[in-house]
Amino acid sequence: MLQNAIAPKKPQIVHRTVLDNGIVVLTVENSAADIIASRIFIRAGSQWEPRHKAGLSHLLSSVITKGTQELSSIEIAEKIESVGAQLSADAATDYFLVSLKTVTADWEEMFQLAGEILRYPSFPETEVNLERHLTIQDIRSQKEQPFNIAFDQLRLAMYQNHPYALSILGTEDTVAELFRDDLEAYHQTYFRPDNMVISLAGRLTPAEAVAQVEKVFGNWQPPQTSFNPPPFPQITSQPRQVITPQQTQQSIVMLGYLTPTVEDIDYAPLKLLNTYLGNGLSSRLFVELREKRGLAYDVSAFYQTRQSVSAFVVYIGTAPENTTIAFDGLQSEVERLCKSPLNQDELQSAKNKLLGQYALGKQTNAQLAQIYGWYETLGLGIEFDTKFQEDIANVTPEMAQAAAIRYFTEPYISLVGPSEFVNLNSEI
Repeated sequence: MLQNAIAPKKPQIVHRTVLDNGIVVLTVENSAADIIASRIFIRAGSQWEPRHKAGLSHLLSSVITKGTQELSSIEIAEKIESVGAQLSADAATDYFLVSLKTVTADWEEMFQLAGEILRYPSFPETEVNLERHLTIQDIRSQKEQPFNIAFDQLRLAMYQNHPYALSILGTEDTVAELFRDDLEAYHQTYFRPDNMVISLAGRLTPAEAVAQVEKVFGNWQPPQTSFNPPPFPQITSQPRQVITPQQTQQSIVMLGYLTPTVEDIDYAPLKLLNTYLGNGLSSRLFVELREKRGLAYDVSAFYQTRQSVSAFVVYIGTAPENTTIAFDGLQSEVERLCKSPLNQDELQSAKNKLLGQYALGKQTNAQLAQIYGWYETLGLGIEFDTKFQEDIANVTPEMAQAAAIRYFTEPYISLVGPSEFVNLNSEI
């Protein structure tokens, strides 16, 4: 019998302060290293882009560090590199993020720079044109990768008109029509203090953190207009099969299932099922389909944490002639979760693995700032850190099976590979 699941580690003390202008400040005091990590979240991301402007938040993330009203791209780069700091911007599905890491002595100066970048970006025309071109090149490059093709067409089939249907990069057509005015309008709409979470971890007290945030952002007042993000459209798609014939050396078989948001009661059971099925070399899919049957070049599963409806995906890369048998094996392993509960050893092993990996993901100041800021941005609150670990520890075999039965009914199917092997509608 396996040992009991790893007990949830005593949570870090996270101090939460809301400034008068609406900014939420989270502080984790950690003196283990002379590093302060800062994560500045904006509640935005690709989920709130108009469909015809897909890729807007990603383009903004590529350009926002390339100039302010006072500093050029080169001057910004020199300031960062002169002290060995790291500063970057990134866009995700559910948020926009500016990340900063620096030694304690330089943090105030670098945080001031981050504030200037966030509040007063200049979006130089030459930089916008360059980053737009590079983004289109990235999109074209992804179209040459069978896995990305399979995932893109699966995501589109599942989500249709929902913002999650498209890549964070957007499409060639939408990105080609993004211009400086679009970036300015997006920035004015979403970049406001009452839509921000600033998460800090390192060698600083909560009082010092709040004082510096006040110094940089305290005089930034929210607009008079209230902030009302657009609602998510309803997902009305039905499971179906989508195929892209392509002369590749392997076929990609992907099955997708619409699953609940991070706030749903089934979130923890599905996270465990994902760990059991496709997390690592000891996972069920790897052992059964690769090690025992030799069907897979690559096989795994993923269940993304999403603010809106998520997706549980299993996939396999296989020799084209094995497409049908690989599909059958993949689907059988998912259906097995519905037909019979995991035994105690299987469930306990998945818990140990998931909770162990979760603990390892909170070791550095950067990781701490990221995870607490992310939870706050998603509306879960910093207490979700403890709740998630407790929910995982409390999942029973019956709960895991019930979640499987609710969601793993009929899959969306995505196939990419040589036409003579993937055009098998009568067989798959």
